[in-house]
Amino acid sequence: MKAAAYLALAAHIALGGFVPAQTQQSSSPSESHDKSASDRDRLIGGWHLVALRTQGADGKLNLAAGLTGKLIYTRDGHMSVQIMYPESDATLTNDYVLNGYEASFGSFDINEQAHTVTHHVEGSITRGLVGKRLTRAYRFSARRLTIRSTNPNEHWSVIWQHD
Repeated sequence: MKAAAYLALAAHIALGGFVPAQTQQSSSPSESHDKSASDRDRLIGGWHLVALRTQGADGKLNLAAGLTGKLIYTRDGHMSVQIMYPESDATLTNDYVLNGYEASFGSFDINEQAHTVTHHVEGSITRGLVGKRLTRAYRFSARRLTIRSTNPNEHWSVIWQHD
């Protein structure tokens, strides 16, 4: 009897009767840059790091080289970000980075009118961020997302491309 039940289930799956929940809530690459979609819908999915820019004391923009990273927003309101700096920056440590690595996760909410997304940090490689609300300005351009700090003392922006 069990064998017949397993065989029936296998036939059902093989004939396309089983659709995983993931495919029902697809965040296709075309959806990420569909201008008719809400900004929240456009955020959903995986993004890979294209560039990190900082502004020096002299006002010049500096482009960080050799970084790799991933940013993820989920439909149920969670986010995660990880950035690995090159070996030459392995000792870099600041409010966001510990020994050349940045990582945090939590939930997020979005204010589409203000073009801001707020990350509610639940965990971070730098414990000082835990419990903080980090509001970021965002802008979409085709398949790219630019995020920058809204803190007037922080002068950086990160460019991400949708996977």
